[in-house]
Amino acid sequence: MTPVLSRRALGRATLARQFLLARAEATVPEVVAHLVGLQAQTPHTWYTGLWSRIAGFTPDRAADLLVDRRLVRIAVMRSTIHLVTAEDALALRPAVQPALDRDLFRNYTHGRDMRGLDVDAVVAAGRVLLAEKPRTNKELGTLLHEQWPDRAPASLAYAIRCLVPLVQVPPRGVWGRSGTIAHTSVETWLGASVADKPSLDDLVLRYLAAFGPATVKDVQTWSGLTRLREVVEGLPLLRLRDEDGQQLFDLPEAPRPDPDEPAPPRFLYDFDNVLLSHADRRRVVTEDVRAQNYDPHGPVPQFFLVDGVTAGDWKLHRADDVATLELRPFRRLPAPDELEREAGRLLAFLAPDASRHEVRTTSPAVPRP
Repeated sequence: MTPVLSRRALGRATLARQFLLARAEATVPEVVAHLVGLQAQTPHTWYTGLWSRIAGFTPDRAADLLVDRRLVRIAVMRSTIHLVTAEDALALRPAVQPALDRDLFRNYTHGRDMRGLDVDAVVAAGRVLLAEKPRTNKELGTLLHEQWPDRAPASLAYAIRCLVPLVQVPPRGVWGRSGTIAHTSVETWLGASVADKPSLDDLVLRYLAAFGPATVKDVQTWSGLTRLREVVEGLPLLRLRDEDGQQLFDLPEAPRPDPDEPAPPRFLYDFDNVLLSHADRRRVVTEDVRAQNYDPHGPVPQFFLVDGVTAGDWKLHRADDVATLELRPFRRLPAPDELEREAGRLLAFLAPDASRHEVRTTSPAVPRP
């Protein structure tokens, strides 16, 4: 009989693999590689994701690696910018390239400009321009428009973004620093070529190691790829079911903790992968999140977990020399002291220069109509 995992059991398994039950005693590259990257289209919020997962993490441990080119920020899974190791930048990008192709050619605005265009010639010209020096999208589009004046500069730049593996170069993404969003090719930045024969088998296995147990739809949601059922079903994986009867796949030796394993409070950042990497997010995301009716055009909320699930959102406020972490629980919390202690540690991490730190917990949130 196929074993059935409850939603709580699924949540504990994923949190264990995400180092959110216990922080990892490991290096930043080891953790980033295990997680198959962190979504990182914002310059700095992902540092909180590493802080929540790595014991004794300090920002320089990741910032220095970005400058040294051992970590890079590049569009991979779901056609979004991720922080990955240099090795994974070369291995993952060709594996998920079909998703970026689809993003370009099916794009309502830019896809029309690709019709009848010699895309290979545009890509070749874009590579030459990026090899000269890192360029912004506006600069790249303007230069390409000089050669293809009948096409929109933004569409030409977007074609390069999707068809050439581009790295966002420092100082963009370096903690405590800022800079324009400038790109060069990963080949120029790392002095190496992407993998010739990317392995979808390896992609699926690594996903399960970091996010499993999971359905085929979960793997596809995370990667942005389609038609992965044949790949998943061809692997030597454990077959399970969730409480709704959906078939789950998992690595036989992967951790699946007891559902009652304690889950300490943890703070997630706005694009934390644990929130975005499953088709069915209920193992971590509660109905209370949907009940808030967050503005889809507003700031992306940042959540904290209590007992392994989303229990509220948080914001950092700075006023003069005072840094305040505002906690807004969805419901009355059973043990707020433990959460506030973790909030105090996060505040010290985010605002070490503030003369005073304050943790403020508001009344439980009232859902917006």
